[in-house]
Amino acid sequence: MATDAPSEDSTPAADGFIASDPLSSPFGSLNDLCYELSSLQELATRGSWRSILDKVSRARKLSLLQKPHEHLCYFSYNVLALIKLRRYGDVSEELASLEDLDHSIYQYESHPDVYPGRSGSMIPFALRWIHAEIPLKLGKRQETLDRLYTLLDFARTRVDEKGSRGLGVSADVWKRREVFVVNSIIGHHLSHKEFGVCVSLIRQLLSGRCRDDPALVSKLGCIQLQIGDLEGAKASFELVEKMGKEERLGSLSEIEFKNLVNRNKALVYLVGKDYVSAVREYEECIERDGSDVVAINNKALCLMYLRDLSDSIKVLENALERVPTVALNETLVVNLCSMYELAYVNHSDIKRTLSNWIARVAPDDFDSSCTRI
Repeated sequence: MATDAPSEDSTPAADGFIASDPLSSPFGSLNDLCYELSSLQELATRGSWRSILDKVSRARKLSLLQKPHEHLCYFSYNVLALIKLRRYGDVSEELASLEDLDHSIYQYESHPDVYPGRSGSMIPFALRWIHAEIPLKLGKRQETLDRLYTLLDFARTRVDEKGSRGLGVSADVWKRREVFVVNSIIGHHLSHKEFGVCVSLIRQLLSGRCRDDPALVSKLGCIQLQIGDLEGAKASFELVEKMGKEERLGSLSEIEFKNLVNRNKALVYLVGKDYVSAVREYEECIERDGSDVVAINNKALCLMYLRDLSDSIKVLENALERVPTVALNETLVVNLCSMYELAYVNHSDIKRTLSNWIARVAPDDFDSSCTRI
C-alpha cells in the first residue's frame, strides 16, 4: 500500500491510432479518415472493449473496410481491446499475422491508386507500441525492452526528419511520442529498480529538445527521492517552480502545472513523514481540480498514516461517487479495501457491496479481484 500514485493509462493518445501524418490533415473528422472511427474511439473512451471486438468483427465480415489504412486502424483497436482484456496470446497471434511492420506493403507509395502522391508508413504509432509491449506480457522482458529502444530510435528519427523539413506540427507530434516511449522504458526499468538508467534517459531528454517539460523534471525528482537523493529532488522540484514563473509550462495547463507543484511539495513532506503538511498540499490540488486522482489517493493514504481511517475512507468513497470514471482504478480500490480491513470487523460485507457497484459501472478491463473478496 505504497504512496505511489495510481498509474495513468499508458495507452497512446487517440492520434496514435490514426494512420500516419500524410492522411491526417485533409480530413475534418475521424470518420472522414476511416469508416466509423469515431464510434470506436468513443467505445475505447468508455472502456467498452468487448463491444470494440464485436464491431471490428462485424466490419470485417461485412467487408466494410475498403482501404489498407482502414484495415490497420481497425486492427489497432482490435489488438488494444484484446490487450486490455488480458488476452495476450491472442494479441501475439494477431501481431504475428502482420509480420514486418516496416514491410513495403504498409507504405502509402505501394498503393499509388489509393493514395496518389502520398508516401511513408501507414502503420499507426499505437500499433508499434503494442508490438513492443506484448512480449513482456508473455514473460519476455528483454524482448520488450529491445523493441521499445528500437521504437525510441524510430521516433527520434521522425522528429529529426519532420523538423528538418519544416513540418512543425508533425515534429511536435513525434516529440510527444518520443517522450511517451521514454516513459514506457522508464516504467520497465523502475519496476526492476534500475534507477541509474532512468535518470540517464530523463537527463538525455532534458538536455535536448524537452528542456521545457516540467512533467519530465518532476519525474526526475521523484526518481531522485526513490534513490535517497533528497537534495537532488528538491533542486529538481525548485526548477519546476522556476519554469512556472517563466511560463514554461510545456503541454500542461495552468491548473495541471500548479497541481504538479503541489504534489511535488507533498512528496518531500512525505519523505520527512510530515503527513499533515502533505495533506494540505493535496487538498490544494483537489480544490483546484476535483478529479486529481493522484492527490485524492495520496491524501487518503496520508490520513491513514495519521491514524484517521474514517476520513481516509471518506476521501476515497467520495471520489468514487463524484468522479467514478476517473477514480475507478485498481490502485485506489486496493487502498480503499485495505482501509476497510483495518477499520471494520465486517469488512467482507462492505467490500462485497463495493464489488457489486464496481461490476455495474467499471470498464471491461477493470480487475475486480483487487477487492480481495
